[in-house]
Amino acid sequence: MTKTDPATRLQFTQHSGEYDGVNPAITDSSTFRFDSASLMTDCFEGKLEGAFLYGRHWNPTNFELSKALAAIENSEAAWVTGSGMAAITTTILQLCSAGDHLITSVTTYGGTFAFFKNVLPRFKVEVTFVDITNLEQVKAAVKPNTRVIYTETLTNPLLKVSDLPGLATIAHSQGIKLVVDNTFTPMVVTPIDHGADIVVHSLTKFINGKSDGIGGAICGSWEFINSLSNLNDGMAMLLGPVLEPLRASSIHKNLFTLHLRMQQHSKNAQFIAEKLAAAKLRVTYPGLPTDSQHDMMKKLMNPAYGFGGILSIDTGTKKLANDLMVAMQNREVGFIAVSLGYFKTLFSNSGTSTSSEVPTDLQHSMGLSPGLVRIAIGIDQDIENTWGLIHAALKEVNLI
Repeated sequence: MTKTDPATRLQFTQHSGEYDGVNPAITDSSTFRFDSASLMTDCFEGKLEGAFLYGRHWNPTNFELSKALAAIENSEAAWVTGSGMAAITTTILQLCSAGDHLITSVTTYGGTFAFFKNVLPRFKVEVTFVDITNLEQVKAAVKPNTRVIYTETLTNPLLKVSDLPGLATIAHSQGIKLVVDNTFTPMVVTPIDHGADIVVHSLTKFINGKSDGIGGAICGSWEFINSLSNLNDGMAMLLGPVLEPLRASSIHKNLFTLHLRMQQHSKNAQFIAEKLAAAKLRVTYPGLPTDSQHDMMKKLMNPAYGFGGILSIDTGTKKLANDLMVAMQNREVGFIAVSLGYFKTLFSNSGTSTSSEVPTDLQHSMGLSPGLVRIAIGIDQDIENTWGLIHAALKEVNLI
């Protein structure tokens, strides 16, 4: 696949056929028939290419979505799961065994942190948490048994931008896989173009865009995707985290507006971030030239899609954060809710919500303020009006 625009690659994956609908049919079958017993045997033994065996393995609807996601991420293949956490855990358990070591960012989604901190050690997989933006610290953490460096393109919730080419150089010099969660920045950044081996997503967020379903994705080489669905030792096959075909079909259709939605999310977030910065508030957004992550994001981004749809405000205290969120919700700026990528703006106090799994002392040491409000900006048509509502909320709680 050539390194063209993600939306252009996606355009040429659409299912077509003389008598088919414009949308791929939904396969409402958990199992698939064969014309002979010998063909079933061949399928079980991996000798029958293009055949479907059982819904937990592959099904045609999920295959269509997987092809589209691979196009967006410029990977050879993809596999879809029932949630973003299923994508993460399946990937890591496929790559790591007892006695192995993993390096990851200390600033990461709370569920990911909890899996790495509390679950992997039960399987004798050692985890080292680092400042992922400090390449020297990453290098120093590498051990002979290191198998994976794991990061997020844009870390949750501190919005640090991972130096993907730098991390890839470290990883590949030691035969280590670089796994990148690209949930916050689909189309904005294409990690595989910068050296990532595997990309994971929560489809629940920007990719689906409707906050009406849960899903995940794993994008990588055909070799890795096939290993996931291997009948004997594939984690996707044996743990059973398959995405239900009806939801896969819904996400697949939503995918074809992703480029438009990401452009609007980014445009709106840039506008609001600039207004907040002008008001002398402590705002973090990589699209601001004054932001410490701006230059790195410019190196990685696909410019047509902006700097993404997520920013944060540090109000200083948990009380102020809660007061501000209530004031914004009362003015119909959006909702106090976790998640992101919805057409309405969503906001949450990270330390007590999506990062609550991270111990308070560690939150403090890594710079996560108790007053941090993560704001996932919606696709509002009149963003100037939205700013007026936010401005009024800020005045109400005496932040300006």
